[in-house]
Amino acid sequence: MVVEALDVAVYTVPTDAPEADGTLAWDSTTMVLVEARCDGTVGTGWTYGPPACASVVHDQLTDVVLGRDAVDAAGAFHAMVAVVRNAGRPGVAGYAISAVDTALWDLEARLLGLPLHRLLGAVRDEVPVYGSGGFTTYGSDRLREQLTGWTDTGIPRVKIKIGESFGSAVARDLARIDEARAAIGPDVELFVDANGAYGRKQAVRVMQAATHCDVRWFEEPVSSDDLDGLRAVRDGVAADVAAGEYGYDLTYFRRMCAARAVDCLQADVTRCGGITEWLRIAAVAAAHHLDVSGHCAPHLHAHVAAATPNLRHLEWFHDHVRIEQMFFDGVLDPTGGTIRPDPEAAGNGLTLRRDAAERYREDR
Repeated sequence: MVVEALDVAVYTVPTDAPEADGTLAWDSTTMVLVEARCDGTVGTGWTYGPPACASVVHDQLTDVVLGRDAVDAAGAFHAMVAVVRNAGRPGVAGYAISAVDTALWDLEARLLGLPLHRLLGAVRDEVPVYGSGGFTTYGSDRLREQLTGWTDTGIPRVKIKIGESFGSAVARDLARIDEARAAIGPDVELFVDANGAYGRKQAVRVMQAATHCDVRWFEEPVSSDDLDGLRAVRDGVAADVAAGEYGYDLTYFRRMCAARAVDCLQADVTRCGGITEWLRIAAVAAAHHLDVSGHCAPHLHAHVAAATPNLRHLEWFHDHVRIEQMFFDGVLDPTGGTIRPDPEAAGNGLTLRRDAAERYREDR
């Protein structure tokens, strides 16, 4: 059994409202979806990245994947990493490799008739999630509606964006933290994400001013490239400091762990190299006595998260949840604060709803 085809499509979906965080604003989200085929069986993977990812799949990755053993996803991963050497793995190439790798793991599991988390070696049946959105563009009513929508379903932890306008609107940041705490009550964990918008001491001052709100998770308080700064903030605040979503290879994560820059390491299976690299990243984190948390794309993370002993939780991210619920049958239910990969369905348990996705497809 060999990989016979790699099909790739680009879908751009408008957001349901204008969105922004501390350092970026957007009004649409692009999914690059890969289907790997073998003897009538299809494995599906994707990334949330620019349309250029599709060109990398077509122009560089397809030739080293086609004809390979269809139950050797890890071998294909290493071949893809080798072929993009001169193009550069971080960024677009990393996204493309991730999309193909996740498709190949899904294909392998389906060919073997196994749920993907069982193939990977599941250590849990349920995966904790946290509700994520709370964009800086939201007014008070929309913020409250979104947060209570999650808590009403039993999700016990939620996250909002702060650091508005590159950290220049601290008064509004603090007001929104207050609003979030008032909306969710005292028993739900409150997380915040600055997307690298603050300076080191500014980030510490913000958390000191928000002490009464009991923030438990402070994501990217400063740039994730500033490992010394992350460590300084980690040492200066009570909240756990997290970063890592922009990691594209194992060495990046080793450096972050070795620098003692974070309390919890984030990794994104749609960027870091897919499931193959996620498993190695989790092992590096474990060797530094750190948990890992999955960044966005919850349905793509669910199965590998169930096979990760040192997992803390996954991000139930508003944009990606909305798209994945539109595009796939077999999506998971976060009621009670966990998602449960289907123990019977082969692969990732998802089926692409082609009619639903087609209206958002870009012609390439």
